[in-house]
Amino acid sequence: MPGTVEYGTVGRVTATRAARKAIAALRAAHGRPVMFVQSGGCCDGSDPMCFPGGEFALGDGDMLVGVVDGCTFHVNADQYEAHGRPFYVLDVEPGTPGGFSLAAGEGLHFVTRVKATRCGTT
Repeated sequence: MPGTVEYGTVGRVTATRAARKAIAALRAAHGRPVMFVQSGGCCDGSDPMCFPGGEFALGDGDMLVGVVDGCTFHVNADQYEAHGRPFYVLDVEPGTPGGFSLAAGEGLHFVTRVKATRCGTT
């Protein structure tokens, strides 16, 4: 089973107003929460994968870092550590998502930004 952030809370992610609007629309369209998985590459400005909840198989190395409006956000534990245990912010940008990820709306895709790390950078 995927792990959670050490030291208790899993509140290491939030979302902009635009991303929350997109999340609400996807929840309504699919009749259930969606899930986000940040995999590979640099997190700052990169696309998380987005699927209807339960449609993506998480691996042993994936961990839950937060829940936004009932939607889980997972990241690879090694990646999380390599990026300094950051705080993530979900946002949306123009364009289409890569792979099989759900779009955040007509002509939009989700992006992950790093709000802060243990090094104090933003």
